[in-house]
Amino acid sequence: MTLNLVILALVTAARAAELLLARRNTIRLIRRGAVEFGAGHYPLVVALHAAWLGGLWLLARDQPIQPIWLVLFALLQVGRVWVLMTLGERWTTRIIVEPARPLIRTGPYRFLAHPNYAVVAGEIAVLPLAFALVCYAAAFSVLNAMILAIRIRAENAALNRPVG
Repeated sequence: MTLNLVILALVTAARAAELLLARRNTIRLIRRGAVEFGAGHYPLVVALHAAWLGGLWLLARDQPIQPIWLVLFALLQVGRVWVLMTLGERWTTRIIVEPARPLIRTGPYRFLAHPNYAVVAGEIAVLPLAFALVCYAAAFSVLNAMILAIRIRAENAALNRPVG
């Protein structure tokens, strides 16, 4: 198995595990009275990420690896784990808000309002660049930015709404 396929398999396995964790956390939060916001755009998020990863499986198999971009992608994974650990059971792939529960202001949330989206934006650009897929990185970065504009607006509205 080539290094390219190992990298893609690891990323795919990590994303699958995250989806399982997100589903478990979502169910738990909803059972405790949390509410989902912005569900209408969620299929776009899923479609974008599935297309991005699927396209990498098709295009990156035999591409030369650019080590500096691969190192940067590994550093982004540290950021991803930091976000997941900071949010704990509150981390999901959806916008789920528990009424009257304070926002988390620790970890990366001390520095950025949406650190997870910063990590994801980095990953969407950097992993294709690790495989020398410059146009692919640019195209998916633009598509991701368009979806994030919708998502961040929905999340901010949900988090800043009056409680009660």
